[in-house]
Amino acid sequence: MIKLIAMYRPPSDPAAFDEHYDSIHTPLVRKIPGLKKLEVTRMVGTPDRKAPAYYLMAQMYFENNDAFKAAMTSPENKAAGKDLMGFAGDIAEFLIGESEEDG
Repeated sequence: MIKLIAMYRPPSDPAAFDEHYDSIHTPLVRKIPGLKKLEVTRMVGTPDRKAPAYYLMAQMYFENNDAFKAAMTSPENKAAGKDLMGFAGDIAEFLIGESEEDG
């Protein structure tokens, strides 16, 4: 599987970020064609008890590279991207990964 990973640094207003992310952004992301799974992780700490460098990680899974490319050019993805830039563009970083399962 191919996944797009969005890493969010801590927002200045976590409550406002969470409200927007959960009620507006996530429903937009769920409309992206070819999305097989959306996994959202909110960071709660680190093993060394330091403040986490990231606040939230979202992993969006796609069947293969062709499905990923099609999804990224879709109107639905463009709408989600526009929304993200409006509320979290300054704290988001993106990675593309290839996922393998063992066992």
